[in-house]
Amino acid sequence: MRPDERGTVTVFVSVFMLALLVVAGLVVDGGRTLAARREVANVAESAARAGAQEIDTAAARAGSGARLDPIAARRRAEAYLTASGFEGTVTVDGDTVRVEVTASRSLVILGIVGLNEATVTAAGEARGVRAVREEGN
Repeated sequence: MRPDERGTVTVFVSVFMLALLVVAGLVVDGGRTLAARREVANVAESAARAGAQEIDTAAARAGSGARLDPIAARRRAEAYLTASGFEGTVTVDGDTVRVEVTASRSLVILGIVGLNEATVTAAGEARGVRAVREEGN
């Protein structure tokens, strides 16, 4: 080996190992981030469905139709979020309950290159329905 080529293998191996580490980080931490997003989306959708079950029983009994009780719907959706260990925002507009959830997850391998945390956000929406009727009725 010529004296001016010493250390070239070491540089190549160092760069190659760094590239492999970044790829492994993308695979591992990317998978964890996708799983967290799926979990957050499931919680948001379930909380919205829970809220959409709160029918205003007084209005239904009075014969003015079944509609959502917005205060009870918001409380139920927020209670679902709390029980699930997540925080989010709940809005009720007419018969529609919308829940937005944001969560942060730490990155295991990409933390080495300065990426310490990933934030995922998802929204779920559910609408209270009055009933399912057959055609012609």
